[in-house]
Amino acid sequence: GIVLVAINPYEQLPIYEQDVIYAYSGQNMGDMDPHIFAVAEEAYKQMARDEKNQSIIVSGESGAGKTVSAKYAMRFFATVGGSASETNIEAKVLASSPIMEAIGNAKTTRNDNSSRFGKYIQIGFDKRYHIIGANMRTYLLEKSRVVFQAEDERNYHIFYQLCASASLPEFKELALSKYSCFPGLCG
Repeated sequence: GIVLVAINPYEQLPIYEQDVIYAYSGQNMGDMDPHIFAVAEEAYKQMARDEKNQSIIVSGESGAGKTVSAKYAMRFFATVGGSASETNIEAKVLASSPIMEAIGNAKTTRNDNSSRFGKYIQIGFDKRYHIIGANMRTYLLEKSRVVFQAEDERNYHIFYQLCASASLPEFKELALSKYSCFPGLCG
C-alpha cells in the first residue's frame, strides 16, 4: 500500500487548511505532493469506486502526531463528503469519548496531553459517501503508568481529577486525598 512519513512540527502550519483539502480532493495520488490529504483522498476514491471498506493506519512513536493526523483525515472526509459544515463530524468523533480521554491520556516529557492507548476509529458513510456516524474503540492501554511514572511525567489525567474531587460528598467513601500523598508521588 501507500506509505506516508509525516513529521510533527509541534506547531500549527498552514498546510491543513480548507483550501488545501479542496486542492487534494479529486486528484490522483501521484499528481500532488505527499500529504495526509492525498492518502485520505485515495482511500475515499477507492471506497467510492470499488464500494469496499478502506483502512488508513496511522503509526508512530509517542509525540509523533498520530492523533492529529487522524483528525486531519477525518476533517478531509467530512469536507469532501459534504458533512463538515452540517455536523462538524470531526469534533463529534473526537469528543465522543471524553471519559476514555481522561482515563487514557497523561502528561509525558513530549506532550502535556499524550494519549497512552491505541485507537481504532471506524467511520460510516451513506450511499452518497457522506459521513453518517463513527465510533472509536481503544486498545493497548499503557498499564505501567498506573503504578510508575518517569521523572517529569504524570499518571493518567483521571487520577488527578479524582484527587481534586476528593472533598466532594460522592467521593468520600473512596478515601482519596491529595495526589502528592500517594506512594511515589510525595515530594
